[in-house]
Amino acid sequence: MEVRWGIFLIIIGSALVTFLPRVIPLMVLSRFELPSWAMRWLHYVPISVMAALIGQELLLHDGQLAGLRDNIELFAALPTFFVAIKTRSLLGTVVVGVISTMVLRFFFAL
Repeated sequence: MEVRWGIFLIIIGSALVTFLPRVIPLMVLSRFELPSWAMRWLHYVPISVMAALIGQELLLHDGQLAGLRDNIELFAALPTFFVAIKTRSLLGTVVVGVISTMVLRFFFAL
């Protein structure tokens, strides 16, 4: 098997571009004690990112605000959120979400 050096260098370059922005801040920030306000602020970043991703997926369709009649995913999200809040189980939440979506698409397929 022949190694194409151009492709190999692209793979190495992509790995570095992906790896370095994640590792350098971790290495630098691990040596410092962040103030309490910064730690409180950083505590909400994952929740905010997840809420933005889920909100966009549930409320937008092809870049437009989705109507309630055609939005099966929004109705499937209701029992999923309830299970997530009550059980705090990732597996249970995923299973309920998948089953809810399957049932709603079976009965209300567009």
